[in-house]
Amino acid sequence: MEIQCLGAAQEVTGSCFLISVRRHRILIDCGLFQGNSQDEKRNYKPFPFNPESLDAVILTHAHLDHSGRIPQLVKQGFRGQIFAHRATRDICRLMFKDSAYLNEKDVQIENRKRERKGLPLMEPLYTEKEADRAMKFFKVLDYGVEADILPGIRLCLRDAGHILGSAILELWLTDAGETKKLVFSGDLGHAGAPILRDPERITEADLVIMESTYGDRNHRGWDATWQEMGEIFANARREKGNILIPSFALGRTQELLYIFNQHLDDWKLRDWKVFLDSPMAIGVTEAYARYSELYDEEALALQRENGSPFDFPNLTYSLTPEQSMGINQIRSGAIIIAGSGMCNGGRIKHHLKHNIWRKDVHVMIVGFQARGTLGRMLVDGAPHIRLWGETVRVEAKIHTIGGLSAHADQAGLINWYRHFKDCPPVMLIHGEDRPMTALAEKLRADCGTRVLTPASQERVSLHQMAMTTHP
Repeated sequence: MEIQCLGAAQEVTGSCFLISVRRHRILIDCGLFQGNSQDEKRNYKPFPFNPESLDAVILTHAHLDHSGRIPQLVKQGFRGQIFAHRATRDICRLMFKDSAYLNEKDVQIENRKRERKGLPLMEPLYTEKEADRAMKFFKVLDYGVEADILPGIRLCLRDAGHILGSAILELWLTDAGETKKLVFSGDLGHAGAPILRDPERITEADLVIMESTYGDRNHRGWDATWQEMGEIFANARREKGNILIPSFALGRTQELLYIFNQHLDDWKLRDWKVFLDSPMAIGVTEAYARYSELYDEEALALQRENGSPFDFPNLTYSLTPEQSMGINQIRSGAIIIAGSGMCNGGRIKHHLKHNIWRKDVHVMIVGFQARGTLGRMLVDGAPHIRLWGETVRVEAKIHTIGGLSAHADQAGLINWYRHFKDCPPVMLIHGEDRPMTALAEKLRADCGTRVLTPASQERVSLHQMAMTTHP
């Protein structure tokens, strides 16, 4: 039994882990590398395995850094089943189509430049047709249902509370009469977050493979987060400017709409024109509305009382490019939610071009910003940014709302781990160097845990981790 780390090892994006047991090979996640242009070029490199040799893929959730290379995998010969929660399947259909469209569009632009220079033309990672074909290989599972997915390999999905359909994986691997249980955290949700339930607790494992995105810090409390957001709205209202919110289409946008709905009066949001300027986010919001059985008790109560928890009177959906461009004519009183969440593409870049140089504008950063992204530059205080070859000064006020993270913080990760009996060994993944190292030290000091932080391409023998066999 062996696991090889092929992405999200000592980094955050590109989640991909190859498990070999007996004659079977299964992939946990197959995500895009995201960040700067050099990171994204890695997506064009060949897979370090033959896609035709894989027996199955297990998908923790639909974020593209976990799922975005699946159409590419199918394009290159994968013909097994893709196991995921049914909500993950439905959202992947939207995400893959959008990703393919952007891939094709970017390659068209690049190829026009290459033609003029006499350079070889590029192919997109995958097309919309290829993205649609990948959906045929999905096999949906519900939370809490154990399934024998291959001889000697049993799977159960548990609610991770990160985004709709996100899953913790329980995997039982049997070889030569010996069974080992792996628990793969996926991305663990932030306890107490709006809409979804908290991550499920699991008590037994031989090895825990756990994310470490925020392993070096604790988030601001929810009450303090709501107070901070309310103050930003109040200040922006006095200054008569606009508010830009770069937001991930999946998860974060739905949380924002839900929170706005709850604070319409005390934040005086009825005085604003709120625009959701993202066709992808609109589609995902509709998917969230279909899966109310996955909500927590508070969200269910709000739905029963008021209908959709994501809708309110002064919210406008902006679908077409013309509608999006019209928003930029508004100089005051607009709250604009648009992608991409890290400001590397999408409609938010156009809104930044029209607003970032204005002193009366506020930018609310509400999600993780990877190294090398435009959003990270704003968080780090860049005085100027580049947009389509033009240097634009940054005069807007930049606010980082850390308390809204969809990831568990250090305390949340430690608390989730403490429910395991006998402190099983841990492999930390999905984190940059500093948070991963801090979490490893905390686990060793507080729990006496054996911790491994594997590098990219590293192979880990499950036997060498000295795991205890469960009956």
